[in-house]
Amino acid sequence: MLTTLKTLTKEEKRTEVIAGITSFFAISYILIVNPLILADAKIPANLSIFATIFASALGCLIMAVWADAPIVITPGMGVNAFFTYTLVVSMHLTWQQALAISIFSSVIYLLVSFSRVSELLSQAIPPELKIGITAGIGLFLVTLGLEKAHLIAQGGSRSLLAPGNLAAPETLLALFGLALTLVLYLRQVPGSFMLGIIVTSAIGVCLNIGLQAPPEVSFSDISKYRALLFHADFSSLFTLKFLLAVFSMAMILIFESMGILEGLLPAPQKFKRTFEASALATFCSGFLGTSPTVAAAESATGIESGGKTGLMSLVSGVLFLMALFFIPLLRYVPQEAIAPVIIITGALMIQQLKELNIADFSTWFPAFLIVVLIPLSGSISLGLAFGFAAYPLVKVASARAQEVSPLLWGLSLLFILQLICEAVLL
Repeated sequence: MLTTLKTLTKEEKRTEVIAGITSFFAISYILIVNPLILADAKIPANLSIFATIFASALGCLIMAVWADAPIVITPGMGVNAFFTYTLVVSMHLTWQQALAISIFSSVIYLLVSFSRVSELLSQAIPPELKIGITAGIGLFLVTLGLEKAHLIAQGGSRSLLAPGNLAAPETLLALFGLALTLVLYLRQVPGSFMLGIIVTSAIGVCLNIGLQAPPEVSFSDISKYRALLFHADFSSLFTLKFLLAVFSMAMILIFESMGILEGLLPAPQKFKRTFEASALATFCSGFLGTSPTVAAAESATGIESGGKTGLMSLVSGVLFLMALFFIPLLRYVPQEAIAPVIIITGALMIQQLKELNIADFSTWFPAFLIVVLIPLSGSISLGLAFGFAAYPLVKVASARAQEVSPLLWGLSLLFILQLICEAVLL
């Protein structure tokens, strides 16, 4: 990291800082959303917001120092839902037991990341599945952005999705932000994403559109935060329920993180260190009192803004810490200002589909499953599981089983086992 700072020019440092700020604002909703989700697991929102901030800041610092990579680390959307609604609500575990499961899962993640297993897994994944992962995450971001822009909404009994209200002020604000950000990006204006967020937020504030108060919290609540620190409960360690939960969460952490990093990293040679840094951050998050951290897909917004080094993640980490004092100010950055950046970033990631050989059904169908199931299910791990499980099947069916490596066979069986375990746990 220090070596990188010495070699960057003044202009490159400026670009990295802008990328870090852009990434932070793109993922800043996690400061409000994560505590609200964990509140359903009976973790007080006014305390878990501190856990979210500290876990994110520490994760970004580890990523910057250890891997020097432009990846932002935060408690993951999807895995926090698994933590709350599967482990606590469905399996009737306490949040303290869920933290213990998180810690044990991250130990498995650490063992994989710091061994040759991580490199072998990365090499074993066929290019078409990597393309599917990138595009699937991109389509997931587009869906998320469209929802934040109120352009789509949950459908009724006859459809999954329904069109939003185009006459609503919030939708019009998001459309303005999308048009502005597109123009700035296509004209290659430096910091186009950040400028789009600032201008759209300013208009939202002036017109009082899309402003929502964060959870009630004051800085003085930090004195109560020790109620979450080191409170994991390992009393059910050797029960079948605990072990199945550990396996499922470990599969989610390892392969969701691997998929995101494979899809986002501008420098593939940094994968190993980045994977290790992500595992270290995940291990720490359980002790800090929050659901596991992962590499944020929204890191793509900073990468598209020019972020290439750990300086980007360091800037985001510093902003997470600063959020301790400015949490109420987050209400002045409406989701309608963030939505355009997320939509454009997702669209850019979907471009990877052009590398697929559409003429070969056995090549692109597993990737297709990943692409559609990630956004439709809202679960990156589910999309990965079906894509990896289908790959050997289509190759065997097309009399090309020799294209499936032994390790990929093993991965496919693990993903099938994950799907079975999740079905049993639910």
